[in-house]
Amino acid sequence: MVITHNFSGSRDAAPAAREICHAALARKAAAAGIVLLKNNGILPLAATAPIALFGNGAGHTVKGGIGSGDVNNRENISIYEGLKAVGVPLTSESWIEDYEKRYMTARFQWRDKILEDAKKVENPFDAYADNPFVLPQGRDIEPEDWRGAAAAVYVISRISGEGKDRTAQEGDYRLSEQEREDLRRLDAAELPVILLINAGGPVELTDLMEQMHHLAAILQISQLGQQGGAAVADVLLGKVVPEGKLTATWARRYTDYPSADTFGACNGDLEKEIYTEGIYVGYRYFDSFDIQPLFPFGYGLSYTEFSVEFEGVEADAHAVRVAVKVSNTGKLYAGREVVQVYAACPQNGGAKEYRRLVGFAKTQQLGPGETQCVTIAVDAKQLASFSQEKQAWILEQGVYTLFVGNSSVNCKPCAHLKVETEKVLERTHPICPVQHPFEELKCAAPAMEKAALVTQMKLPCVRFNPEPEEKAQAAIVPLADGPVEELIPLLYGNITKGASTLGSAGIRVPGSAGETSEALETSRGVRSLIMADGPAGLRLRQSYQVDRDTGEVIPTGVLGSLDNGFLDEPKHHDNADTYYQFCTAFPVGTALAQSWDLELMDEFGRAIAAEMEEFHIDLWLAPGLNIHRNPLCGRNFEYYAEDPLLSGMIAAAVTRGVQHDGSRGVTIKHFACNNQEDHRMGVDVRVSERALREIYLRGFEIVVKAAAPAAIMTSYNRINGVQAANSRDLCTVVARKEWGFDGLIMSDWNTTVPADGSIPWQCAAAGNDVIMPGNPQDDADIRKALREGVLKEEEVRACAGRLIELSQRLSQGR
Repeated sequence: MVITHNFSGSRDAAPAAREICHAALARKAAAAGIVLLKNNGILPLAATAPIALFGNGAGHTVKGGIGSGDVNNRENISIYEGLKAVGVPLTSESWIEDYEKRYMTARFQWRDKILEDAKKVENPFDAYADNPFVLPQGRDIEPEDWRGAAAAVYVISRISGEGKDRTAQEGDYRLSEQEREDLRRLDAAELPVILLINAGGPVELTDLMEQMHHLAAILQISQLGQQGGAAVADVLLGKVVPEGKLTATWARRYTDYPSADTFGACNGDLEKEIYTEGIYVGYRYFDSFDIQPLFPFGYGLSYTEFSVEFEGVEADAHAVRVAVKVSNTGKLYAGREVVQVYAACPQNGGAKEYRRLVGFAKTQQLGPGETQCVTIAVDAKQLASFSQEKQAWILEQGVYTLFVGNSSVNCKPCAHLKVETEKVLERTHPICPVQHPFEELKCAAPAMEKAALVTQMKLPCVRFNPEPEEKAQAAIVPLADGPVEELIPLLYGNITKGASTLGSAGIRVPGSAGETSEALETSRGVRSLIMADGPAGLRLRQSYQVDRDTGEVIPTGVLGSLDNGFLDEPKHHDNADTYYQFCTAFPVGTALAQSWDLELMDEFGRAIAAEMEEFHIDLWLAPGLNIHRNPLCGRNFEYYAEDPLLSGMIAAAVTRGVQHDGSRGVTIKHFACNNQEDHRMGVDVRVSERALREIYLRGFEIVVKAAAPAAIMTSYNRINGVQAANSRDLCTVVARKEWGFDGLIMSDWNTTVPADGSIPWQCAAAGNDVIMPGNPQDDADIRKALREGVLKEEEVRACAGRLIELSQRLSQGR
């Protein structure tokens, strides 16, 4: 008997043309996301200038975060390798060689601990998440290590990821004693130092910047994927001019953040997280309360200079259009600038940020002396505020001041908009009521004072009289037909005996995250949808084997799908064929967003779609849209920004790229308020409806309305006492009735497993269509609720119908 299967991947281990092409795109995207924070003129470096390279990320540059956001790609280029490849002379080879030995010793010790701890837990991923790898420190640097160097490049790297938050301690948010001592030695030697921050979020640098006399340059390189070292070399040597901008505020001190004392484990209470800052998140807080940041939101330098000049403003019934002229005023380098438009909305005595981002545009490459005019459209909704009392988005009566510049701080008032009477742009429904009242930050006196001053400025003024937003049509519910009992398996994923619930829950594509049910494939042609994690690429196993006699994939555990197989190396089996699945590790979400480049994000999305097609993936579990509320969130690297407009526009561009031909879909996540990792499956997020809508849901809304994502993934946490996957307010009222979302909603993995987790039948009742990855108790609970009448037959048919419709839609796109 001849057994034929359409296995994913290739029998050929050699790099395919797609790998080479996508590596070039990864390098381009990495360079675009690097943010130059300081430069006294030392950069760009001459290629022939000897460099002393140090730091825990020099030879082992961190490509991305750990957990489901990782990618098992073929190889990574470190900063050391990137500089060596272009012939930069390095004086610190001895230090690099010594660090390599320390690193490998630490890696094997870490692996041994993971494997030992994995024996004690049901899910091996828990052992992995609880023990993130900590980069070892190198030996003391000595004068011979930098002798003859023109400058020192020092790389500060941090690893964070799913399941565990960062800490405000030394060696994480703060510099370690070893790092401080190394930098003191270099400073004392009067050697110019170029500092590279290879981390998924901020590292506190205030003391360093105040104390060092020879700190010549700082770059936030974030985590740049497999081509990171090559991209860093491109920027350091001036082959690429830095063009990235920060997507989160870097505070002078951690304690400057409004949630500093209460975030996650900081106050010892992981059961609840109270969002007392309300709408004052990120730059909205710093700007409104006159707290000086170290580096502001939207900030980033270049090797050239730009002028940004306001040209004019006009308004119609739906939007305001701001015309801006950008000129490269430098003499040596071509570059790109990001024009940012902010608005100061009327202060009415309540909580109101001083100004908010309402639009942006990135220029084309401008040579010295070249000019480009850009027009930035500002939708009326971006100027509106949510009123819980009126249950509406309101454009308040008064004067709105527009600012134009290249960061949240470096922007100038340029025009006024005058709204004669209050306008209701959209009516809403009450959602997620607060169960335990708490005090939020009220009006910010500095914001009111500054707004009063700019309102009196003599600036061009236009009247703005927008029409209400066109009401989204509530999604039509496609009720599945047939015996309702036969539809129930569609309400949870393809249950796999003995498989882990993360990383290898997928059967047909090894290492995929999971699949929807195959229960009706034969009888009704409802194809199972295969899912892969993101958002920096596809996370699959690098390789797997197929038994030649049975045609079956030889199973492996979750650890084999993590850290490029280092924890569980592939074992060779006789009479088996090996298939290779080398995906591309692109920059992490934050680094991609730091490009502020919507065209690049579309190109990136199309590359993801190509790999999805190659590896038989239907749904990509990305983009991640959670807000950078606090820099200690272990998963911030997956998310784009502290601002919902920027997050939403970046995610919409990626979504359009992935879904360009209708054959593949994205899954925007985690809906909503997944802003911490410690105790993420049980924490109760207590948040006002206004903050929820203006900050934490707004990015999702933008993507749904602008790009129609195929799916949404709910979060683990509770919101005001209700599990997100059990929240009808989120899944049905907001997403479907208010936004018109017509796709599939799924849970995050194993949300129903903990004793205090989501209740399976209530997922279906809420409109969370599919529970992933699927467990036997999900089926039993749903059937029991249906028999008892607490779960309605129509609700089961609606959930099943939406899955059937998406399966058919994606199939028709091929």
